[in-house]
Amino acid sequence: MSSARPVILLPGRINPHVRERVETEFEAVSIASADAALMDAQTLSRVQGVAAMTTISAEFIDALPNLTIIANFGVGYDAVDAAHAASRSVMVTNTPDVLSDEVADTTIGLLINTLRELPRAEAYLRAGRWASEGTYPLTPLTLRGRTAGIFGLGRIGLAIARRLQAFDVAIHYHTRNKRSDVDYPWHETLTDLAAAVDTLIVVVPGGAATDKAVNGGILDALGREGVLISVGRGSTIDEEALIKALEERRIAAAGLDVYAHEPHVPQALIDLPNACLLPHVASASVSTRNAMANLVVDNLAAWFDSRAAITPVPECAGLNAKA
Repeated sequence: MSSARPVILLPGRINPHVRERVETEFEAVSIASADAALMDAQTLSRVQGVAAMTTISAEFIDALPNLTIIANFGVGYDAVDAAHAASRSVMVTNTPDVLSDEVADTTIGLLINTLRELPRAEAYLRAGRWASEGTYPLTPLTLRGRTAGIFGLGRIGLAIARRLQAFDVAIHYHTRNKRSDVDYPWHETLTDLAAAVDTLIVVVPGGAATDKAVNGGILDALGREGVLISVGRGSTIDEEALIKALEERRIAAAGLDVYAHEPHVPQALIDLPNACLLPHVASASVSTRNAMANLVVDNLAAWFDSRAAITPVPECAGLNAKA
Protein backbone atom coordinates (compact mmCIF):
# COMPACT_ATOMS: atom_id res chain seq x y z
CA MET A 1 0.00 0.00 0.00
CA SER A 2 1.10 3.58 -0.55
CA SER A 3 2.07 5.86 2.32
CA ALA A 4 -1.40 7.47 2.23
CA ARG A 5 -3.51 4.84 3.86
CA PRO A 6 -6.82 3.99 2.14
CA VAL A 7 -9.96 4.98 4.02
CA ILE A 8 -12.09 1.96 4.95
CA LEU A 9 -15.65 2.35 6.18
CA LEU A 10 -17.00 0.03 8.89
CA PRO A 11 -20.80 0.39 8.85
CA GLY A 12 -22.67 -1.11 11.77
CA ARG A 13 -21.69 -4.25 13.64
CA ILE A 14 -18.53 -5.98 12.45
CA ASN A 15 -16.36 -8.83 13.65
CA PRO A 16 -13.90 -7.49 16.27
CA HIS A 17 -10.89 -8.96 14.48
CA VAL A 18 -11.89 -7.19 11.26
CA ARG A 19 -12.17 -3.93 13.18
CA GLU A 20 -8.82 -4.43 14.89
CA ARG A 21 -6.98 -5.12 11.65
CA VAL A 22 -8.71 -2.37 9.66
CA GLU A 23 -7.94 0.20 12.36
CA THR A 24 -4.29 -0.95 12.39
CA GLU A 25 -3.66 -1.25 8.66
CA PHE A 26 -5.93 1.43 7.17
CA GLU A 27 -7.62 4.68 8.08
CA ALA A 28 -10.90 3.47 9.56
CA VAL A 29 -14.23 5.31 9.65
CA SER A 30 -17.02 3.78 11.72
CA ILE A 31 -20.74 4.59 11.53
CA ALA A 32 -23.72 3.04 13.29
CA SER A 33 -25.31 1.64 10.12
CA ALA A 34 -24.97 1.67 6.34
CA ASP A 35 -26.72 5.03 6.06
CA ALA A 36 -25.07 7.73 3.96
CA ALA A 37 -26.87 10.39 6.01
CA LEU A 38 -24.54 9.56 8.90
CA MET A 39 -21.56 11.04 6.99
CA ASP A 40 -20.84 14.47 5.61
CA ALA A 41 -19.94 15.03 1.98
CA GLN A 42 -16.20 15.13 2.67
CA THR A 43 -16.24 11.78 4.46
CA LEU A 44 -18.40 10.22 1.76
CA SER A 45 -15.85 11.28 -0.85
CA ARG A 46 -12.91 9.90 1.13
CA VAL A 47 -14.20 6.36 1.54
CA GLN A 48 -12.40 3.95 -0.78
CA GLY A 49 -13.36 0.62 0.73
CA VAL A 50 -16.07 -0.94 2.90
CA ALA A 51 -15.73 -3.90 5.25
CA ALA A 52 -19.21 -5.04 6.19
CA MET A 53 -21.54 -7.72 7.48
CA THR A 54 -24.71 -5.77 6.78
CA THR A 55 -26.89 -4.67 3.87
CA ILE A 56 -25.03 -2.59 1.29
CA SER A 57 -27.62 -1.24 -1.12
CA ALA A 58 -27.22 0.30 -4.56
CA GLU A 59 -28.12 3.68 -3.06
CA PHE A 60 -25.40 3.39 -0.44
CA ILE A 61 -22.86 2.39 -3.08
CA ASP A 62 -23.84 5.39 -5.20
CA ALA A 63 -23.37 7.70 -2.22
CA LEU A 64 -19.66 6.81 -2.08
CA PRO A 65 -18.15 8.34 -5.24
CA ASN A 66 -14.63 6.98 -4.72
CA LEU A 67 -15.56 3.52 -3.47
CA THR A 68 -13.59 0.74 -5.16
CA ILE A 69 -14.15 -2.38 -3.02
CA ILE A 70 -16.69 -3.92 -0.63
CA ALA A 71 -15.26 -6.75 1.48
CA ASN A 72 -18.18 -8.81 2.76
CA PHE A 73 -17.84 -10.84 5.96
CA GLY A 74 -19.45 -14.18 5.11
CA VAL A 75 -19.68 -16.54 2.18
CA GLY A 76 -23.24 -15.43 1.47
CA TYR A 77 -23.32 -11.91 0.03
CA ASP A 78 -26.99 -11.48 -0.91
CA ALA A 79 -27.12 -8.43 1.38
CA VAL A 80 -24.72 -6.65 -0.99
CA ASP A 81 -25.98 -5.42 -4.36
CA ALA A 82 -23.06 -7.01 -6.16
CA ALA A 83 -24.51 -6.54 -9.64
CA HIS A 84 -24.82 -2.81 -9.09
CA ALA A 85 -21.35 -2.68 -7.56
CA ALA A 86 -19.91 -4.41 -10.62
CA SER A 87 -21.67 -1.92 -12.90
CA ARG A 88 -19.84 0.81 -10.98
CA SER A 89 -16.52 -1.09 -11.24
CA VAL A 90 -16.61 -1.69 -7.49
CA MET A 91 -15.11 -5.02 -6.43
CA VAL A 92 -17.09 -7.22 -4.04
CA THR A 93 -15.39 -10.04 -2.13
CA ASN A 94 -16.67 -12.68 0.25
CA THR A 95 -15.15 -15.34 2.53
CA PRO A 96 -15.59 -18.79 0.97
CA ASP A 97 -13.65 -21.97 1.86
CA VAL A 98 -12.45 -20.87 5.29
CA LEU A 99 -15.84 -21.65 6.86
CA SER A 100 -16.86 -24.68 4.78
CA ASP A 101 -15.64 -27.33 7.20
CA GLU A 102 -17.06 -25.62 10.28
CA VAL A 103 -20.48 -25.22 8.67
CA ALA A 104 -20.41 -28.81 7.43
CA ASP A 105 -19.51 -30.07 10.92
CA THR A 106 -22.38 -28.08 12.44
CA THR A 107 -24.78 -29.36 9.79
CA ILE A 108 -24.03 -32.96 10.71
CA GLY A 109 -24.44 -32.11 14.39
CA LEU A 110 -27.76 -30.39 13.71
CA LEU A 111 -28.95 -33.37 11.67
CA ILE A 112 -28.10 -35.84 14.43
CA ASN A 113 -29.63 -33.59 17.08
CA THR A 114 -32.81 -33.36 15.04
CA LEU A 115 -33.07 -37.10 14.43
CA ARG A 116 -32.01 -38.34 17.86
CA GLU A 117 -33.45 -35.45 19.93
CA LEU A 118 -30.18 -34.99 21.81
CA PRO A 119 -30.92 -31.45 23.09
CA ARG A 120 -34.28 -32.63 24.45
CA ALA A 121 -32.67 -35.71 26.00
CA GLU A 122 -30.09 -33.53 27.76
CA ALA A 123 -32.85 -31.22 29.04
CA TYR A 124 -34.67 -34.33 30.32
CA LEU A 125 -31.59 -35.35 32.33
CA ARG A 126 -30.92 -31.84 33.65
CA ALA A 127 -34.51 -31.55 34.84
CA GLY A 128 -34.07 -34.70 36.95
CA ARG A 129 -36.58 -36.64 34.87
CA TRP A 130 -34.24 -39.58 34.19
CA ALA A 131 -34.11 -40.29 37.91
CA SER A 132 -37.78 -39.57 38.56
CA GLU A 133 -39.44 -40.90 35.39
CA GLY A 134 -37.01 -43.42 33.92
CA THR A 135 -35.16 -43.58 30.64
CA TYR A 136 -35.75 -41.06 27.87
CA PRO A 137 -38.22 -42.38 25.25
CA LEU A 138 -36.81 -44.17 22.22
CA THR A 139 -36.44 -41.79 19.29
CA PRO A 140 -38.59 -42.64 16.26
CA LEU A 141 -35.99 -41.23 13.88
CA THR A 142 -32.42 -42.30 13.16
CA LEU A 143 -29.67 -41.55 10.66
CA ARG A 144 -29.47 -45.24 9.82
CA GLY A 145 -30.75 -46.04 6.35
CA ARG A 146 -31.53 -42.47 5.37
CA THR A 147 -30.99 -40.87 1.97
CA ALA A 148 -29.90 -37.24 1.93
CA GLY A 149 -30.63 -34.72 -0.78
CA ILE A 150 -28.39 -31.66 -0.83
CA PHE A 151 -29.91 -28.52 -2.32
CA GLY A 152 -26.80 -26.57 -3.33
CA LEU A 153 -23.69 -28.68 -3.93
CA GLY A 154 -21.09 -25.93 -3.67
CA ARG A 155 -18.11 -25.88 -1.34
CA ILE A 156 -20.17 -26.35 1.79
CA GLY A 157 -22.52 -28.86 0.18
CA LEU A 158 -19.58 -30.99 -0.93
CA ALA A 159 -18.09 -30.87 2.56
CA ILE A 160 -21.43 -32.02 4.00
CA ALA A 161 -21.65 -34.81 1.42
CA ARG A 162 -18.19 -36.13 2.32
CA ARG A 163 -19.16 -36.31 5.98
CA LEU A 164 -22.46 -38.02 5.26
CA GLN A 165 -20.69 -40.64 3.18
CA ALA A 166 -18.69 -41.59 6.28
CA PHE A 167 -22.06 -42.34 7.94
CA ASP A 168 -23.04 -44.58 4.99
CA VAL A 169 -25.75 -42.14 3.95
CA ALA A 170 -26.67 -42.12 0.26
CA ILE A 171 -26.30 -38.69 -1.39
CA HIS A 172 -28.43 -37.04 -4.07
CA TYR A 173 -28.35 -33.37 -5.09
CA HIS A 174 -30.01 -30.56 -7.01
CA THR A 175 -28.19 -27.61 -8.54
CA ARG A 176 -29.01 -25.51 -11.59
CA ASN A 177 -26.49 -27.52 -13.61
CA LYS A 178 -25.24 -31.06 -13.16
CA ARG A 179 -21.69 -31.31 -11.82
CA SER A 180 -19.16 -33.34 -13.80
CA ASP A 181 -16.89 -34.02 -10.82
CA VAL A 182 -19.21 -36.11 -8.62
CA ASP A 183 -21.08 -39.37 -9.06
CA TYR A 184 -24.05 -38.52 -6.83
CA PRO A 185 -27.42 -38.70 -8.59
CA TRP A 186 -28.47 -35.26 -9.85
CA HIS A 187 -32.11 -34.15 -9.99
CA GLU A 188 -33.15 -31.48 -12.44
CA THR A 189 -35.75 -29.98 -10.09
CA LEU A 190 -35.97 -29.48 -6.36
CA THR A 191 -39.31 -31.31 -6.35
CA ASP A 192 -37.68 -34.35 -7.94
CA LEU A 193 -34.89 -34.25 -5.35
CA ALA A 194 -37.32 -34.01 -2.42
CA ALA A 195 -39.37 -36.93 -3.74
CA ALA A 196 -36.26 -39.11 -4.05
CA VAL A 197 -34.91 -38.59 -0.52
CA ASP A 198 -36.04 -38.52 3.10
CA THR A 199 -33.58 -35.91 4.32
CA LEU A 200 -33.35 -32.53 2.56
CA ILE A 201 -30.36 -30.33 3.42
CA VAL A 202 -30.61 -26.74 2.18
CA VAL A 203 -27.30 -24.94 1.62
CA VAL A 204 -28.13 -22.52 -1.19
CA PRO A 205 -27.51 -18.75 -0.87
CA GLY A 206 -30.31 -16.26 -0.51
CA GLY A 207 -31.70 -13.97 -3.19
CA ALA A 208 -34.64 -13.82 -5.55
CA ALA A 209 -33.80 -17.11 -7.26
CA THR A 210 -34.09 -19.12 -4.03
CA ASP A 211 -36.67 -17.09 -2.10
CA LYS A 212 -39.09 -19.56 -0.40
CA ALA A 213 -37.84 -22.28 -2.76
CA VAL A 214 -38.67 -24.84 -0.07
CA ASN A 215 -42.44 -24.40 0.02
CA GLY A 216 -45.41 -26.57 0.92
CA GLY A 217 -45.16 -28.55 -2.30
CA ILE A 218 -41.52 -29.40 -1.69
CA LEU A 219 -42.28 -30.45 1.90
CA ASP A 220 -45.13 -32.68 0.70
CA ALA A 221 -42.75 -34.27 -1.80
CA LEU A 222 -40.29 -34.92 1.05
CA GLY A 223 -43.01 -36.85 2.85
CA ARG A 224 -44.10 -37.91 6.31
CA GLU A 225 -40.73 -39.47 7.23
CA GLY A 226 -38.91 -36.48 5.80
CA VAL A 227 -36.49 -34.28 7.70
CA LEU A 228 -35.51 -30.77 6.61
CA ILE A 229 -32.14 -29.25 7.59
CA SER A 230 -31.48 -25.60 6.71
CA VAL A 231 -28.06 -23.94 7.10
CA GLY A 232 -27.90 -21.60 4.10
CA ARG A 233 -30.21 -18.60 4.27
CA GLY A 234 -33.52 -18.33 6.08
CA SER A 235 -35.15 -16.74 3.05
CA THR A 236 -34.98 -20.06 1.18
CA ILE A 237 -37.64 -21.62 3.45
CA ASP A 238 -41.33 -20.72 3.45
CA GLU A 239 -41.55 -20.62 7.25
CA GLU A 240 -45.36 -20.55 7.37
CA ALA A 241 -45.53 -23.63 5.15
CA LEU A 242 -42.86 -25.35 7.25
CA ILE A 243 -44.68 -24.65 10.51
CA LYS A 244 -47.90 -26.05 9.06
CA ALA A 245 -46.13 -29.16 7.72
CA LEU A 246 -44.51 -29.81 11.11
CA GLU A 247 -47.76 -29.21 13.02
CA GLU A 248 -49.65 -31.57 10.75
CA ARG A 249 -46.77 -34.10 10.74
CA ARG A 250 -46.62 -33.97 6.95
CA ILE A 251 -42.88 -34.09 7.54
CA ALA A 252 -41.28 -35.69 10.58
CA ALA A 253 -38.90 -32.98 11.79
CA ALA A 254 -36.78 -29.97 10.91
CA GLY A 255 -33.44 -28.62 12.08
CA LEU A 256 -32.78 -24.94 11.39
CA ASP A 257 -29.82 -22.64 11.93
CA VAL A 258 -31.13 -19.76 9.79
CA TYR A 259 -34.41 -17.84 9.67
CA ALA A 260 -36.24 -15.36 7.48
CA HIS A 261 -36.15 -12.44 9.94
CA GLU A 262 -33.18 -13.00 12.21
CA PRO A 263 -32.87 -12.78 15.15
CA HIS A 264 -36.67 -13.07 15.33
CA VAL A 265 -37.91 -16.66 15.18
CA PRO A 266 -41.67 -17.35 14.92
CA GLN A 267 -43.05 -18.45 18.28
CA ALA A 268 -45.02 -21.16 16.51
CA LEU A 269 -41.73 -22.64 15.32
CA ILE A 270 -40.18 -22.40 18.78
CA ASP A 271 -43.18 -24.21 20.27
CA LEU A 272 -42.92 -27.21 17.94
CA PRO A 273 -41.47 -30.34 19.58
CA ASN A 274 -40.26 -31.69 16.23
CA ALA A 275 -38.11 -28.62 15.42
CA CYS A 276 -34.48 -28.37 16.50
CA LEU A 277 -33.41 -24.72 16.44
CA LEU A 278 -29.98 -23.07 16.57
CA PRO A 279 -29.29 -19.29 16.60
CA HIS A 280 -27.27 -19.06 13.34
CA VAL A 281 -24.09 -20.56 14.77
CA ALA A 282 -22.89 -22.79 11.92
CA SER A 283 -19.60 -20.94 11.46
CA ALA A 284 -19.50 -19.44 14.95
CA SER A 285 -16.21 -20.66 16.38
CA VAL A 286 -13.41 -18.27 17.30
CA SER A 287 -11.01 -20.02 14.92
CA THR A 288 -13.32 -19.92 11.90
CA ARG A 289 -14.57 -16.39 12.47
CA ASN A 290 -10.95 -15.17 12.80
CA ALA A 291 -10.10 -16.89 9.53
CA MET A 292 -13.08 -15.18 7.89
CA ALA A 293 -12.02 -11.84 9.37
CA ASN A 294 -8.49 -12.25 8.07
CA LEU A 295 -9.78 -13.01 4.57
CA VAL A 296 -11.94 -9.85 4.64
CA VAL A 297 -8.92 -7.68 5.44
CA ASP A 298 -6.53 -9.64 3.22
CA ASN A 299 -8.86 -8.92 0.31
CA LEU A 300 -8.68 -5.20 1.11
CA ALA A 301 -4.89 -5.31 1.40
CA ALA A 302 -4.52 -7.20 -1.87
CA TRP A 303 -6.80 -4.77 -3.70
CA PHE A 304 -5.05 -1.64 -2.48
CA ASP A 305 -1.64 -3.13 -3.18
CA SER A 306 -2.82 -3.28 -6.83
CA ARG A 307 -3.01 -7.04 -6.77
CA ALA A 308 -6.10 -8.99 -7.72
CA ALA A 309 -8.68 -9.49 -4.99
CA ILE A 310 -8.31 -12.93 -3.42
CA THR A 311 -11.95 -14.04 -3.43
CA PRO A 312 -14.04 -11.89 -5.79
CA VAL A 313 -17.71 -12.82 -6.09
CA PRO A 314 -18.73 -14.04 -9.56
CA GLU A 315 -20.39 -10.75 -10.54
CA CYS A 316 -17.07 -8.94 -10.04
CA ALA A 317 -14.56 -11.50 -11.31
CA GLY A 318 -13.88 -9.42 -14.39
CA LEU A 319 -12.65 -6.53 -12.26
CA ASN A 320 -9.61 -8.55 -11.23
CA ALA A 321 -7.94 -7.40 -14.43
CA LYS A 322 -7.30 -4.17 -12.53
CA ALA A 323 -3.84 -2.81 -13.22
